[in-house]
Amino acid sequence: MSIRTLDDLLAEGVSGRRVLVRADLNVPLDKQTGDITDDGRIRAVLPTLGALVEAGAKVVVCSHLGRPKGAPDPQFSLRPVAGRLGELLGAPVHFATDTVGDSARSTVADLADGQVALLENLRFNAGETSKDEAERGAFADQLAAFGDAYVDDAFGAVHRKHASVYDVPARLPHVAGRLVLREVEVLSKLTGNPERPYVVVLGGSKVSDKLAVIEALLPTVDRLLIGGGMCFTFLKAQGLEVGTSLLEKDMVETCRNLLERSGGKIMLPVDVVVADAFAPDAAHDTVRVDGIPSHRLGLDVGPETVAGFAAALSQAKTIFWNGPMGVFEMPAFAAGTRGIAEAITKADAFSVVGGGDSAAAVRALRLDETDFNHISTGGGASLEYLEGKTLPGIAALEN
Repeated sequence: MSIRTLDDLLAEGVSGRRVLVRADLNVPLDKQTGDITDDGRIRAVLPTLGALVEAGAKVVVCSHLGRPKGAPDPQFSLRPVAGRLGELLGAPVHFATDTVGDSARSTVADLADGQVALLENLRFNAGETSKDEAERGAFADQLAAFGDAYVDDAFGAVHRKHASVYDVPARLPHVAGRLVLREVEVLSKLTGNPERPYVVVLGGSKVSDKLAVIEALLPTVDRLLIGGGMCFTFLKAQGLEVGTSLLEKDMVETCRNLLERSGGKIMLPVDVVVADAFAPDAAHDTVRVDGIPSHRLGLDVGPETVAGFAAALSQAKTIFWNGPMGVFEMPAFAAGTRGIAEAITKADAFSVVGGGDSAAAVRALRLDETDFNHISTGGGASLEYLEGKTLPGIAALEN
C-alpha cells in the first residue's frame, strides 16, 4: 500500500499545528450509570495521541459512539470518554459539547501546543453517515476546518463511507495512525501467505453475518471451526433437531452447500449446552448434538467440542478468531468461549482476535491480552478486509 504514516507526519513537524485525529472511541457504556465498561478502544489510540502530544501538536479528536439518529442524544454523549481519555493521557482533555458548532470552534481555537480536545459524537450530525455526497461533503468541510493535517486511527470505522472517514482525508494532508497501520499489517499476513496450518474459528449468532467471509476463507484455510449461535443452522443442514436454538431457516440450504463444498474443512460442535430459557439462571445441561430436546435451546458449545477444537488449534501455525462460542456474558454459558480462547493462547501460532464480541470476551473473561499476537479493534472491518473488500477509509488514505 502507498499510505503515508504518522511517522512521516511527525518527521515534517507538527509543533503548533492542528492535527485532526479520527479515532474509534465507540466504547460500551453501562445503561444505568453511564460508566465505561470496556476502555480497550480508548487505550488502542493512545500510541498515536501520545506521539502527537509529545511532538507539540494541537490534537483535535473526533469519534462516533453508538447509533444516534443524526441528532444529539444524551445517552450517546462522548463526555465520559473525554474523562477516561484524560486519565489515560495524564492530562485534561478539553471537551466540545457539539461537533462543528460554537463550542467546537472555541474549544479548538483555545488549544495550546500539546493539548487535546475531543469533539462531541460525530453521529449527532446527519452529514456524518449521509448517503448524499453533498450533505456528507458539507459536514466534511466543517470538520476539516479544525485541522492542518488528518490522521485516521479508527480501524473499526474504515469500512464505512462516512464523512470523517472517507471525505475529510480528501480535504487535508492525511496519514494512517499507528493503530490502523498495525491492523493492516497484521491482516495482510492472513490474506497474503499465512504460515500453515491456518485455522479459523468463527462464532457469533448469525450465518448470514459471516457468509461472505466463510466463502472467502474456505479455499484458503486448512480448518474452519464453527461455534456460537450460527452453528445451529449448520447442524440443521445436517438434518439434526436443534430445538428452539437460534436458527436462520433461509440459510439452511446455503449451509448444506458449504458443508458439501468444504472438503471436510468445516468442524462443527459435537456437544452443546442446552437450557430451558435464555436466562443466566436457566436450568441447563450438556447433550450431544444429535440429542437436543425440541423444547430447549443451545447457548454454548460443550466440553467435547472444546477438546476437539483445541486439538485442531494445537496444530495451527496461524489462527484467526472472530465470534464467541456461546453467550459468554452469562457465566453458565461462558465455558466454551473461555476454553477456545485458552486453546488459542496455548498454540504455537500467530494468533489474531478479530475484534467485536471476541475482543470483548477476552476482556470480560479477564484473559491476558498479551497472550494473543493481535486483538483487532474492528470486528466488521477485519471481516471485510479478509473478504477482500475495498475499505473506504483505507482507499481514502491511499489517494
